[in-house]
Amino acid sequence: MAEQAQVTSVEAIEQFRAALVIYLSQARPALEEVSAEIARAKAWLQNDQRRFWENELRQCRKKLEEAQQELFSARISNFQEATSLQQMAVNRWQRTVREAEEKLARLKKWDRELENRSEPLLKAAEQFHTFLTLELPKAIAYLAQAVKTLEAYANVSAPAKTGDSI
Repeated sequence: MAEQAQVTSVEAIEQFRAALVIYLSQARPALEEVSAEIARAKAWLQNDQRRFWENELRQCRKKLEEAQQELFSARISNFQEATSLQQMAVNRWQRTVREAEEKLARLKKWDRELENRSEPLLKAAEQFHTFLTLELPKAIAYLAQAVKTLEAYANVSAPAKTGDSI
């Protein structure tokens, strides 16, 4: 029967614990960056781009109205040559308004799709972040305690033999 336990892998446990500490220090910021990037993309779509295309659409509609008024004025004046120029301007602004409306509609669709596609991923990332924040530090502390316990056990000297002779 062995007198002393042969503990030889305390170093491996300590290396694993150190690797977990490094992983934790790198994984948490990476998850936070992912969440921040998605939030920035949502804000860009919902605020910046939406505001831009709504303003663009408003300006295009205003220019279309002006072109239509000029066309109406030219028709009343019976200027044949001017009327065709105004008609081309009206057609151009109508096209521009349609394009702006399409872009705004596409933007709204992208906003919904981003929300639908990112929400499950964000939820999973949030759960993993919670695990990293709450559970992994406990595991690291447990491993540190296990290393201390194993080192203390390895340093215990074998009990002295009692010399009973019969």
